[in-house]
Amino acid sequence: MEPLGTVAVALLLVLVATGLVARWQKGQRERGHPPGPPALPLLGNLLQLRAADTCRVFRELSETYGPVFSLRLGSTPAVVVLGYELLREVLVTRGEEFARRGRFPLAEKSSGDRGIFMSSGERWAQTRRFALSTLRDLGLGRRGLEEQIQEETELLLEELRRTKGQPFNPALLLSAAVGNAICRILLGRRFAYGDAEYRQVLQRMAQNFHLESSSAGQLYNLLPGLMELLPGPHQTFFRNNAFIQDFLARKVAEHEATLHLVEEPRDFVDAFLRRMEQEKGTAGTAFGRDNLHPTLFDLFIAGTESTSITLRYCLLLLLEHPEVAGKVGQELERVVGWERPPALRDRGAMPYTEAFLHEAQRYLDLVPLGFIRTVTRDTPLGGYILPKGCTIYPVLSSALRDPRFFKNPETFDPGHFLDEKGGFKKSEAFLPFSAGKRMCLGESLARTQLFLFLTAILQRFQLRRPPGAPPFRPAPQVIGIMNIPRPFEVCFCPR
Repeated sequence: MEPLGTVAVALLLVLVATGLVARWQKGQRERGHPPGPPALPLLGNLLQLRAADTCRVFRELSETYGPVFSLRLGSTPAVVVLGYELLREVLVTRGEEFARRGRFPLAEKSSGDRGIFMSSGERWAQTRRFALSTLRDLGLGRRGLEEQIQEETELLLEELRRTKGQPFNPALLLSAAVGNAICRILLGRRFAYGDAEYRQVLQRMAQNFHLESSSAGQLYNLLPGLMELLPGPHQTFFRNNAFIQDFLARKVAEHEATLHLVEEPRDFVDAFLRRMEQEKGTAGTAFGRDNLHPTLFDLFIAGTESTSITLRYCLLLLLEHPEVAGKVGQELERVVGWERPPALRDRGAMPYTEAFLHEAQRYLDLVPLGFIRTVTRDTPLGGYILPKGCTIYPVLSSALRDPRFFKNPETFDPGHFLDEKGGFKKSEAFLPFSAGKRMCLGESLARTQLFLFLTAILQRFQLRRPPGAPPFRPAPQVIGIMNIPRPFEVCFCPR
């Protein structure tokens, strides 16, 4: 009888806990909080969130509970927001209330609340202002940066020529080229494509983008205390981060050894070190060594892998849609020709290419869930009251796949960004870089790189599927925090 008594007590405790959760949820609704699916004791709604495609689960739940609904992730209350109008309210109109970064334990362990990505409040505001002004001073959006990217493009093209039209996976090479563009700004130098340490950095970075979207990575974000005690891929994530951080820290040390405060800064690290010297002893300053390293890490990571992933996906789509590749090629021949290198001034005369690049980013949907926020005070949204401290998921995918703005959102079609006359047409729902105060700092750099690298490759090479290769699958290999395309090989055949 004793085992039966134990079972009875356990069942009673479960029923009591379930009743308390139901009562809490009823109270939340009565206070004007968003509705949501029933939650289990302790686990909340974790079992409903399939790690393989959380975004799809959110869309399915929104069909029942509306575009603003509540969840419990373990013991943490969260609100999911979908739809362009509501996203704009969260990201732009009420940007102050939603500017604080939400919990992201994978990143917190590496950077704490410093840098640009994880920081909030005054430290974040100081760091962001400095980063924006310094990047502009160093040429972001100017002719000098364009020339640097064109120089890197020529080196990339030379490496592609060496493949002699044989099947080749371009992932690491594209990461190296894109990474060198941001390294020139941050560190004042580029790295040879054969540099063993640089290749290790890029490989570990790419692996981490997969790991943070894996089941282990997502579980760490939900249950960090438990996962910290367990072995698994999440521990590899932290070892990779430490390797990259050590690489960057040594570059900072090299700068300190050669810094001349009376001269103009050579790059971002120089500028930050000069500001550190100016604000030495200032209370509450964001310009200390403890903030330099995570800021450099954030800019390097964000400026490298996300753009190279997108560029890789562009090549994949062109292989999958030869009619689109043909139209881009015809426009390139008409506007630029085959002799001089493409330049940013050509972009305005190449509406189809611009439409293709926008549609590739929309269709890839690189960061489908957006990056989580926290409400800084009780805030109205969509007819509900979101409580202070609540975690917010602004689902960017819901804008990029909104049928009101894109006629066939589940279909790849550059026509989504073309008007009746074939001119380029902007869309307010195009939010791959987010919007508002927390939007990506590197949007201008990313758009410049995508245009210059892609058009230069297509000017010199025809893309061919390797002989006997099965049809490519444009669906991502990894679906999670980020959508990451599957690896593929392509033949770069000289024109």
